[in-house]
Amino acid sequence: MHSFISRVNNVSALFSSVMMCLLAAIALSSFLFTADPKGEVHLTSIKVSIPYESAANNQKTRNDIYLAPLFHWNTKQLFLYLEAEYTNAKGVKNEVVIWDRIVRRKEDAVINVIGKNKYMFRDLESTFKNVSAAHYALKYNVMPYVGLLTYGEAGRTVDPVAFPPSQSRVS
Repeated sequence: MHSFISRVNNVSALFSSVMMCLLAAIALSSFLFTADPKGEVHLTSIKVSIPYESAANNQKTRNDIYLAPLFHWNTKQLFLYLEAEYTNAKGVKNEVVIWDRIVRRKEDAVINVIGKNKYMFRDLESTFKNVSAAHYALKYNVMPYVGLLTYGEAGRTVDPVAFPPSQSRVS
């Protein structure tokens, strides 16, 4: 005969094992639902101001992208970010996030952003002179309820965008 505590221990061990197997199956099944959303990233203007010549603080972007295919039953939320990739005068490759957004529902997964950058775009050097043109990419991070985070790229500028000469005032 087994005691009551021994039986409770066996039942809870079985429950824990079944729950872990179920969670592992959920995490593995997320890899079956692969989506490759593609969109467009357009920059309409870039302005570099003189007081902070190392900052391109007035970039107007236009993003048209449909991200609903990334949502399935294990998707908790999406983290979207617009990233500028350029090489500075010293030859160091930089990747700077200038805009981000969290999307929590499939209904909100149609992204049409027309506006300025959310974060100031600064270079550690004192100027953007002799800096190569930047590529802009809209990237995402899928955060599941259970499982691994997955990363991807939803859109990219076709041609690199050059930094303009600095201006005395940003309008």
